[in-house]
Amino acid sequence: MSESDVIVPGSPAVPTPEAPPGAAPEAPPVPVAAPSGLPVGHAPATPTAPRPPRRLLRAGGATVAAALVGVVIGIGIIEVRYDDPAPATAAPTPASAPAPSATVTPFGAKSNGNHFGSLRDLLLPVPAGYGLGADDGGFGNDVELTGEQLLAAELDDEVVTMPKEQQDKLRKYWNDLHVKAAGVRTYTTQAGDLTVSMKLRQFNQQEVQKLNEYTAIFTGETGIFRTGPAVPGHAEAHCYLLPAPPSAPIDRLECSAAEGDLLVVMAVEGVAPLPKDRIVALLAQQLDRLAIPGASV
Repeated sequence: MSESDVIVPGSPAVPTPEAPPGAAPEAPPVPVAAPSGLPVGHAPATPTAPRPPRRLLRAGGATVAAALVGVVIGIGIIEVRYDDPAPATAAPTPASAPAPSATVTPFGAKSNGNHFGSLRDLLLPVPAGYGLGADDGGFGNDVELTGEQLLAAELDDEVVTMPKEQQDKLRKYWNDLHVKAAGVRTYTTQAGDLTVSMKLRQFNQQEVQKLNEYTAIFTGETGIFRTGPAVPGHAEAHCYLLPAPPSAPIDRLECSAAEGDLLVVMAVEGVAPLPKDRIVALLAQQLDRLAIPGASV
């Protein structure tokens, strides 16, 4: 709320005293200062009949205007003003209504598919029944990395054993992706029987789409992976189960999806059989959070 001006009513004019007949003229009175410190003008006295001598009137019933009290509440400031009753010499200027402030969205998606804001904000908040999980390798359990940090965390460890020529090709491919950032958040159930890692990788939209399509083809036609569950309302999401013997006590599932300039990768590990409905529900919530305005799914 914008601050209001304090209005101090002007003091009433002080008439000039009349000298009695035969008396020496008195020195002119000194102008009395108003409570605000501004000089007060003298109203001309035009008596219609002789009056008895009067003494100088002293200023009485002075207006007391308390200072504005700024009270900070939430995001605004409430201003309180107290005025003692006094004869007003001028009508107060009405305070203009504060201009409505535009709501600023800290994160989201533009209509062209590019996302803005922190990737930690774009990541799905910890759902009910879950807590933050363990660190995902060298990433941590709730972190955002720049493209350079991601390169150091993921690529450097993988290319050190490659020949120099292959290292250069892989680094060039990585640089051509124009990776901006990556966000990672892990979740675990309160019972500790299921852990989830959610990653967002932000780079060129065309490359995001290509990688997601490649994942669908690679996992669907090789026969190495087991078919995973579908994600209702998100045909662009692909899930698959990693190879494991039928009697394995632990099972693993991975999913990927493309949302504009974000590649979403979810990795799940838990006690077999995995609760697939709960898992795809988490992914659906994450994808809904990244939804592009006006896009149809």
